[in-house]
Amino acid sequence: MLGVTDYGAFVIAFLILLAIPGPGNFALIAATGKGGLKGGLAATCGVILGDQVLMWLAVAGVATLLAAYPAAFHVVQWAGAVYLAWLGLRMVLSKPGATPRESRMGNGHYLRQAMAITLLNPKAIMFYMAFFPLFIDPLRHQGMLTFAFMAATVAGLTLLYGLIAVLLTQRLAERLRANPRLVNLLERLAGVCLVGFGIKLAAMR
Repeated sequence: MLGVTDYGAFVIAFLILLAIPGPGNFALIAATGKGGLKGGLAATCGVILGDQVLMWLAVAGVATLLAAYPAAFHVVQWAGAVYLAWLGLRMVLSKPGATPRESRMGNGHYLRQAMAITLLNPKAIMFYMAFFPLFIDPLRHQGMLTFAFMAATVAGLTLLYGLIAVLLTQRLAERLRANPRLVNLLERLAGVCLVGFGIKLAAMR
């Protein structure tokens, strides 16, 4: 289909990737918990934009360049690790009942934050470099049309996944708002997970 070797397998593989717990998922959950439905949808758009940037950079060969020059790759790796750890620590140190700064900054903040988390994840960069070639048919490849078709598929699947995740989180958040202590506990737990992701990212070789 338009130069894609096995479109069904491509869709399934990407859905599995989306479902694997990671910084992107925590960004969606945190944005929905603090900014409601609009905040979660803004974060979903941020993840989509970040994925699109990474995918087209991979198409342009930037991912290959980063792999060829480890120093450049490690700069991205450490920047992502520091950013995730910083976000996590803010959540861990948050006080019960405090009004989150993010909620006062508007939905644009959630979009930019989710996009930054996606762009600063070197695993995502390497994924796009290694993942897409597996599904490109060298005999039926149609150049930019094939890449555009795959990019549209990635955006559509991410939007669908994000909508489901945001709606589920929103329903849970409505029930949790009656218990501020539990909300704060879950926020700190999410912060610890983000710090853990940052440490894991920094230690990755």
